[in-house]
Parts: sequence; C-alpha cells; structure tokens
Amino acid sequence: MNNNNIRPDAFAHPDPTLTSIEEPENALAPVSLETLPPKLRAAVDRAGWTALMPVQSLALPYLMVGRDIMVQSRTGSGKTGAFLLPALERLDPERKECQAMILTPTRELALQIEHEAGVIFRDSGLRAVAVYGGVGYAKQIDALHGGVQVIVGTPGRILDHLQSRNFNLEALRMLILDEADRMLSIGFYPDMKDVQSYLPKKRVPVHFFSATYPSQVLRVAEEFMVNPAVLSLSHKEVHIAGMEHNFYTVRPMEKDRALTRIIELESPSAAIIFCNTKANVHYVAAVLQGFGYNADEISADLSQSGREQVLNAMRRGDIRFLVATDVAARGIDIPELSHVILYEPPEDQESYIHRAGRTGRAGAGGTVISLVDVMEKMELQRIGKYYKIDLKEKSVPGDELIAQVVGERLVALLEGRLRKLTVLQKERLRRFVPLARQLTREEDSITLLAMLLDEQYHANLHARIPGLDPEDNSGNREKHPASGSAGQKRPKRAVSGQGRRRGSSGRRKPPEQGN
Repeated sequence: MNNNNIRPDAFAHPDPTLTSIEEPENALAPVSLETLPPKLRAAVDRAGWTALMPVQSLALPYLMVGRDIMVQSRTGSGKTGAFLLPALERLDPERKECQAMILTPTRELALQIEHEAGVIFRDSGLRAVAVYGGVGYAKQIDALHGGVQVIVGTPGRILDHLQSRNFNLEALRMLILDEADRMLSIGFYPDMKDVQSYLPKKRVPVHFFSATYPSQVLRVAEEFMVNPAVLSLSHKEVHIAGMEHNFYTVRPMEKDRALTRIIELESPSAAIIFCNTKANVHYVAAVLQGFGYNADEISADLSQSGREQVLNAMRRGDIRFLVATDVAARGIDIPELSHVILYEPPEDQESYIHRAGRTGRAGAGGTVISLVDVMEKMELQRIGKYYKIDLKEKSVPGDELIAQVVGERLVALLEGRLRKLTVLQKERLRRFVPLARQLTREEDSITLLAMLLDEQYHANLHARIPGLDPEDNSGNREKHPASGSAGQKRPKRAVSGQGRRRGSSGRRKPPEQGN
C-alpha cells in the first residue's frame, strides 16, 4: 500500500465526534443547516430533519467541491444524506444520463438509498433508480432507458447493465462506494474492478463510506482515489485498519457450531485458530474440513518439514484456516492474516497478546475473536482491563442471518459466472431452466436444488480474491485500469488532476455438516 496516499494512522483521533483528520492547511470547515445552499436546505426540510448530523456537517464540504474522501461511519449515522445532498448542486437535471453512481453490497441498501433519494430529489428534476441482482432485467432496463441521473446498485448488476450498454458513465461526476467493507466480504472485488474499467478517462471524485477500514478496503481505496480526506466517526478512538477485539459467549459443547457460523459471517481471508490442547487442534481441524473449509493443523507432533509444507500452503492461499496451539504457532509469520480466533482463551494473560499479534501486521487491520464460556468470559475481561483492550461482546449469528449472508455471496458468484459464459454455453444451460422451475415448485425436490447451490458455494469459497494479496500477480491491474479503456496501463503515480489511482478438551467426533 502506498502510504503517501493514505496514512496508516489517519483515523486515530480521541475526539468522540466525527472528526476531520486533514492537515490544517487542507481541512475544510464544517457546515451547518443555516449555511447550506438554498437547494440543500429545501431538501433537508423535505426530509424532515431539524439539523445536520455530524457525518453530514463534516463530509458535505468535501463532497460539494469534489474532493475524494474516506468516511468511517456506521449505519444510521446519516451517511446517505451526506452523499445525496451534494448531488443537488453537482448534477445537472437537464442531462438525462448517469452522473452519479452508488455501489452498494445488497439489494436492501440499494432500495433504501433509492427511497431516500426520492425524498431529497423531489421537485429537483433529478431521478434515481436502484438496480440489483436476483430479479428480472426488464423493469430496470425501462427505468434506465427513461433517463436517470443517479444509479444505485450492487456491483454485479451494475456491471451487467454496463456490458449490455443499457447506460454508460461518460457523464459521471460522482462515484460513491457505500459499505465498502461489506462489498469485499461478499466477494464483489472482481466486479468492482470490472466496473472501474468503464469509468471515463477524466478524473471523477470518489467517496468511500465504510464502517471499518481493514487492509483490503484500504488497498481498494488506493486503486480508486487520489489523496483522499479522511473522516472518522468514533465513540472513543478509531484507528485506520486497527485491531478489533470481539468475543462470543458460548457453551463449551456449542463452540464448534458457533465457530462455523462466525466464519460464515466474518468471511476471513485467512485465519489462525488457537486451541490449548493437541486434542482440540485435531478436533477443530476435522470440524472445519468436514464443513467444507480448506483447513489444516500444526502441532508439536508435526515434523519441521511438515510444518513448512503447511505454512507454505497457507501463504500461497491453498489453506485458509490454520489450527494450532501456542507452542506450534511460535515463529509463524503469515502476511495478510485477517483474523485470529481463540477457540479457547489462553491460560495466561501474555499469551493473548502473542496470539492477537499474529494479525494486524505492518499497520494492516486485523480482528481477534474469542469464544468463551461464562467463566472464561470473566478471565478474558480481566485480560482486556489489564491491557486496556476494548473488548466487544457479540451474539452468535442465527440461521436467518447466515442464510442471508451466504445467499448474497452466492448470487454475486453465480451472476459473475453467468456473465463469463459464451453464447453456446448459455444456450446449453437453457435445457435446465424447465427443471429448475419444477424443482422450486416441489418442496421435496427443492432440497436437490439447495444441494447444488451448496456445492457451488463451497467449490468457490476458497478461491483467492485477485488483487488483494500483495504477492498475487493474477489481479487485473492493467486489464482494469483506474481510468480509460481496458488494456491501458495505469500510471505508477497519479498526478493531481490527471488520471486517477483509484469445547471441551476431550476429543469428540465432529458433528455432521450444517448449521
């Protein structure tokens, strides 16, 4: 990552409000409701707001002048208004073509933004339309052909419409990536890069909104942005790509199932899972392998050459999860390790720091997750108090949430594969459309369809995301440049105004697969 562009400490700030971290000479003064232009004040009145929220007050000046900006802001903070209000000043309602594009991770968020845009843009002449996967194309195509200035949607479906020439980006003036961290966790990175290849050659201001900024998001931000301003909304202190310490209170005999659910939710790029005994190392590795993950283990029983083979496989991305004890994990250094998971808390306080230190290397982000029972929770909280670590308790995700998360990933995956099929391949698959309809109508047969979807999901679950691994040369850096047509090489360094850089210790039989 080019630290000349985004400073590793850019989000570190003790102020309990949304705070600009710009250097004094570059910072823009916040705005208030009274100082807004008339168009924006009228929109605020339509929305029924009595004052600007902090994220709007501080972010609006940057968006209104077209400065690239990264905003750390959670759902409900008012971020949608922060990027919709400036559109009233920056977009031309007389031009019936796409002037602002908003990428979102989910259909629900796209529809929410479309609804809010309808309120804010009322009587302005600006129109917004939401496009997303999992539904037919006809209604969306009609809306696009009708002429809209703002298009909001998931990267995959936006890419479908761009490839079909249902709209183009030649008039684009604003690009917003909302909930960028979640877009990456779903697996939209390849689609985001493909969408980027359709951006106009002129520089377009880019605005990132994300609840967290792990290393993957920072890397993507560098591919889309030029010297962005950085704003952080925090209750205490938020660090860019900082360490996050979470824990789940789980009964010992339910830790294995909780582990698989948390992995499905978090979708780590790579993780070490720590156990206190060799027996549990064997057991947890067997559970993960049985569930379909590419996991392996190292223990004191493994020879040095065997250890090196396992570690090299993980560094290459062939293994996603490594299960180990503290002793076996000594000296391990794996780059791009996004998560450390403590299946059992350590037996001493110092070991927690050693385990946690396996992630978040060299200024990158990282997440530490602990699974604890009631007694272990007390010990973990003592460790947090001793080391002044902000430990956050979370609830184990339920069936409905997991189904939603894996469903979003699978739809993105399948739509991406569909786009790559040849005409003959698409003709071949039409043979199975009647059967697919029949399977969805019959309750007994729908399990067959679910089985096929599960196989597709897990077959592609372990594929490395191109471009996110610093040693991975399969990314489409030149195929999908930051601006211009596909195949054009991106300059190494952007010049301002030119181009862009954008359980228990006993050994048990693993449970059957499933949540």
